[in-house]
Amino acid sequence: MTPADLDAALTAASPRRQPPPTPWASIAIHGGVLLVWAVLVWGAFHFTGLWAWATGLAYVGYDTVLLVFTFVQSRRLLRAVEPPAPGRRVTLGVIVAAHNEALVLPVTLAALFAQADPPDLVLIADDGSCDDTAALLARDFGLVLPPPGSIGAASPVQPALRWLRLPQGGKARALNAAIPLVDTEVVVTVDADTLLEPGAVAAMRAAFAADARLVAATGVLTPVCGPSLSGRFFEWFQGYEYIRNFLSRQAWMQLHSLLLISGAFAGFRVEALRRVGGFDPDCLVEDYELIHRLRRYGDGRGLGWGTAVIGAARARTESPGTIGAFLKQRRRWFGGFLQTQFWYRDMVGDARYGDLGTRMLPVKAADTLQPVYGLTAFGLLVYYIATGRLAVLAPVAAIIGAKIILDLAFHLWSLGVYRRWTGETRRGSTAAAVIASLLEPFSFQLLRHVGAVWGWVYFLTGRQSWSSQRRVGFQTTA
Repeated sequence: MTPADLDAALTAASPRRQPPPTPWASIAIHGGVLLVWAVLVWGAFHFTGLWAWATGLAYVGYDTVLLVFTFVQSRRLLRAVEPPAPGRRVTLGVIVAAHNEALVLPVTLAALFAQADPPDLVLIADDGSCDDTAALLARDFGLVLPPPGSIGAASPVQPALRWLRLPQGGKARALNAAIPLVDTEVVVTVDADTLLEPGAVAAMRAAFAADARLVAATGVLTPVCGPSLSGRFFEWFQGYEYIRNFLSRQAWMQLHSLLLISGAFAGFRVEALRRVGGFDPDCLVEDYELIHRLRRYGDGRGLGWGTAVIGAARARTESPGTIGAFLKQRRRWFGGFLQTQFWYRDMVGDARYGDLGTRMLPVKAADTLQPVYGLTAFGLLVYYIATGRLAVLAPVAAIIGAKIILDLAFHLWSLGVYRRWTGETRRGSTAAAVIASLLEPFSFQLLRHVGAVWGWVYFLTGRQSWSSQRRVGFQTTA
């Protein structure tokens, strides 16, 4: 397969390039979420007592329902988990897309070569780097600079290592240039700032060997944000956010509805990846969009393709450690989420996609406005305090207090479940979890919502860009 063949497959499989009609079910679900918000905002100035804060009640109620869902679905993790049935050993390659990542590449590559079950191929998709990447690969691994657009010879130091030199075009294009060159059955994408635990590749390989219908899987990530005060703040909150999010992914996996596969450490069956055209370079979150396309293609043809989160496949990934970097990341994430929700709007409410169409995607439709509900609820609280509307504030305070207690209980419970599921014990002290749970609604959660609303601006204005991230985390934690 050539890159042109991959692009043709993308055209055939992507609803962005061949937009389908929007069904009434999708219009009703998306429109209903917006209409409810508008009515509740109107009611804030016309209702009395607790109902004046109905926007907040809807926000709290929705979040609580999702929390209960995750709790119910994740209880099975408390039971002994049977390891995957041994199957034929599948070949597995790794693609590391890198643009000016010389600072972190040595640690990332060292982790790959130190795997208990090393990959059969490690391909550096060099996306037009102009830093010391070339010198690093030549000095440490004996790689010879290949001509632009071509792949070089194997490293004499690490025979599995190859260097693909490309003009700068972004991560998705770099991955797409590498996919036709991979001759393994499974390919794992690893960001250049992601450090795999020693058993991560073995766990990913075992999962694909045990399930022939598994086409995409995500590892479990832990954020690393650097040693600064702001870095510690964001690592603290994001650490617990990631724990809850990966438990939520495991819960949706039980309904055959997992859509969020983290491209920082993700595995794909190469045949399926090629059939749907690889990654879409026009999406801000190419990994998330790809899973929609895989499910749309597989379900439409009755192939039974599945996705999974692999608890034993663990990695650490560098994450934003300042307010500006964090907001830019969340702006891109949410803007890309909105892109994908819009492109695949015809799947929302469609029973042909099972629980994915009738449960997961309607939830995602609600998620498009969830940060707007949250910021509206907070703004109304500030307004009621400023205007002295005590009749509203007293019952609202009781609701918020009850929600904090519930969140704290789930927070502590999720730590235990997560540790049992992944075997990860380095993160998540109980005392720190209590403090984080109490402070999060009035700090980190508001920042997440601000970043998401900024993502709405990006989506509506049609902007698309990647912001660079200053690398600091692994220099102190590796």
